[in-house]
Amino acid sequence: MLFQYTVLPFLLLTNSAFGQSREPFSEQCLSCICEASSGCNRTLGCEGGSCGPYKITKPYWIDANKPSIFPDSSSAKGAYEHCTTDPECAATAVKNYVVKFSQDCNNDGRINCTDYATIHHLGGYECQGQADLEFSRSLEMCLSRSRFDVPVRQPLQRRK
Repeated sequence: MLFQYTVLPFLLLTNSAFGQSREPFSEQCLSCICEASSGCNRTLGCEGGSCGPYKITKPYWIDANKPSIFPDSSSAKGAYEHCTTDPECAATAVKNYVVKFSQDCNNDGRINCTDYATIHHLGGYECQGQADLEFSRSLEMCLSRSRFDVPVRQPLQRRK
């Protein structure tokens, strides 16, 4: 109860004091992150420490709350590889990660897809840095083609 009256108003005041607006994380943004990461190549396995079309590393997957594919548990052997090479599970990992680390990486007063993509590419702790040119160009080309900003749907729960 104390948290609700002391910390929550501070958080609300802090967010509005910085004057940042936050766009929802959208399907189009997720699609553009996939495009910029690998050309959205859904056949990618694991290589060089990253897996799947989003090129997710194991620490990233852990920070994304270790989503898994039924019947795997997040602690099962191979859960990281299975998830990150599965388009739906990998998308869940990306959504979890960018929402968890959501911040204004380019200091423009807005949190939008450019920030989410930078968080994905550089990491939640390093997003103030500069993304490589190939990733940035691919992202900008994809975003310039998009016309709609539809919020990401929650993944369907698999039946047991």
